[in-house]
Amino acid sequence: MSQSSNSQSSEIQAIFNRIAPVYDLLNDGLSLMFHRVWKRMTVGWSGAKPGDRCLDVCCGSGDLARLLAWRAGTTGEVVGLDFSANQLAIAQERTAQSTIPLNVTWVEGDALNLPFGDNEFDAATMGYGLRNVVDIPRALAELHRVLKPGASVAILDFHRPDSPQLQAFQQWYLDTLVVPTAARLGMKDEYAYIFPSLERFPQGPEQVRLAKQAGFPYAEHHAIAGGMMGVLVATKARDW
Repeated sequence: MSQSSNSQSSEIQAIFNRIAPVYDLLNDGLSLMFHRVWKRMTVGWSGAKPGDRCLDVCCGSGDLARLLAWRAGTTGEVVGLDFSANQLAIAQERTAQSTIPLNVTWVEGDALNLPFGDNEFDAATMGYGLRNVVDIPRALAELHRVLKPGASVAILDFHRPDSPQLQAFQQWYLDTLVVPTAARLGMKDEYAYIFPSLERFPQGPEQVRLAKQAGFPYAEHHAIAGGMMGVLVATKARDW
């Protein structure tokens, strides 16, 4: 990465370290708990099944990783990776409090340089991470590299909807609910970055193109919540 890319990545890393204590509280309140439904949909699209070795990139406080672990069961295993040590500490604490034994390993690492070998994972997820990496094609290429032939990754994130009415609603929602709520928790500047990140983020068809460019022959994008959310599902070619 260039020096400017390294600087941008460090800034994003610092943001997620700072928001770690309120991250789940804000997600629950500001999505009216719907983010939990979207995450279950994402895990379903990943194709994870009992006995699988799964990866959750940009795992944050670990919601998707824990859902993957419930899917993979006692015979499977899950790796949750994030570059925020503070988020990983919360993820580890939440998992330790689970009444159901979960086989999850937490790894501090970079989505652009995954610390795993080729063809290691049976399924993968990423939640609200692709929008924040400084090099989307490289992140997709790394996911392609570590997945086994025939395996899929499901990537959940915010999007700018096509409808002007929904765009206006999304802007109102961010301006009047998200940022003021974050401000009351002392996190206004940290959450103000969301709208600029949405403006830069490739839309569904462009994500499909980028996934195919990264080596995935099969890719589709599912718009949800009126297009304000979406899940990119990309599948690696089988090794016949």
